[in-house]
Amino acid sequence: MPTPGFPPATLNSEGLPAWISDLASYDPNHSLHVVRGLEPAQALRTLRAEPESIRPCVLPDTNPSDRFSLPFAALGDEPTLPAALLAGRIGEWTFVYDDSGATFDDTAEALSRNGRTAATTVYTINGDAYLIYAVDGEEVASIYPDDLCLEEDLPGMPGELAAALQAAGIADWEDLEPGEVDSLIGMRTACALAGLAVTLDDIRRIPLLIAPLHEAD
Repeated sequence: MPTPGFPPATLNSEGLPAWISDLASYDPNHSLHVVRGLEPAQALRTLRAEPESIRPCVLPDTNPSDRFSLPFAALGDEPTLPAALLAGRIGEWTFVYDDSGATFDDTAEALSRNGRTAATTVYTINGDAYLIYAVDGEEVASIYPDDLCLEEDLPGMPGELAAALQAAGIADWEDLEPGEVDSLIGMRTACALAGLAVTLDDIRRIPLLIAPLHEAD
């Protein structure tokens, strides 16, 4: 398999983790944060969500518009919001999905403070992508698909990050040159790191928190 850490049902046809593609809008500009050893509410606060805005979330069965994400739909009729943040925990790892990529600068470093490990991965509407891996408040590795060569770069990476990249593999895109990786590798790597080779049904079965992120936050 080109993506060995992901059973077929856990990826969409492009190689994006299925639970993310099922949450996302039609043409997403989004980010995903994963952190080990931090509760979802605290992760949301670290990402500048106002404490009083954080609340339990049950995702809608369907999305009324593919212009917006499923978490955005769960917030209700708030059309001026730039972002919805959805958080949950599976095992030791907490994830926060940001449906509009409003949280990205120094987030992995902030989430990883006090001895934790975290990663932030971003995929923009223009196809730009990267992943930042941080430990104890410090960036340890940055991964940009355009500059990544797995054969050359994996030996110099921290062990768990290298293992996550190997699990993420390379999506089966016809236009990739030999040794080239696809731009969705960051999303798969973050999911592999945090044990999130799952489906949206799996996500629905865990307790979820949601918070709006306003421009003034």
